Amino acid sequence: MLHPVGPLPAVVYWRRRLLVLGCAVGVLGGGGWLGVAAATGSPDEDVVRTTAGQEPAPAPALDQIVPSLAAIQLPTAPTAPPAADPAEEPEADQPQVDEPPTEPAAVDGGPCSNDMIGVEVRPTPASSPVGSKPTFDLVVTNVSPVSCVRSLDKGLQEIVMVDAAGTRVWGSNDCFPEETTDPRTLQPGESVVFPVVWGGLSSTPGCTAERVPPPPGDYGLRGRLDTATSPDATFTLT
Repeated sequence: MLHPVGPLPAVVYWRRRLLVLGCAVGVLGGGGWLGVAAATGSPDEDVVRTTAGQEPAPAPALDQIVPSLAAIQLPTAPTAPPAADPAEEPEADQPQVDEPPTEPAAVDGGPCSNDMIGVEVRPTPASSPVGSKPTFDLVVTNVSPVSCVRSLDKGLQEIVMVDAAGTRVWGSNDCFPEETTDPRTLQPGESVVFPVVWGGLSSTPGCTAERVPPPPGDYGLRGRLDTATSPDATFTLT
């Protein structure tokens, strides 16, 4: 046994024997250790027995792990400005309404404005036969509470007749215009009547067209004194 014989060198056979011997020693050593451990107990079991009789260590408090919220500066939401009271809005933002100019107060003895007088036409009678010559009265009345002065010149007075369609038929100043100067002081409520006789024929301004009797029917009479005008009065030709 100490001198192996074979085709290989002797060193090879000695190495094989040492390897086998080492494995056998390892197996024997491991088995002995297991036996000793079984006889004396496992060190891990002693640790378990020692710790089993003790109270478990308390878990670390939450405030030791997580910082206190009181120490953290949280962002604050911006506060909205208080709502403005509509009653406190500046008046400059509101649309400005232009008020109509007020008429100056009437002065006693001053000129009569159009608002201070009334103009009216009164046909007498209200109806006439075709071809007749009725009289139309132009009435000017001071309707203000004070006396006033107004020019009542003939050239400023006029009565116009129109048919149902609004077409001009006759005018008192077309053929026989008159010119006078007649300023008057009218007392409050005073009326002045100017009678105008109609010849029963049509006319045009300047009296250039042929004059003929208008046919029967209803007509309107409009009077004026300068720029002050009257409502229409109804006149009937029969």
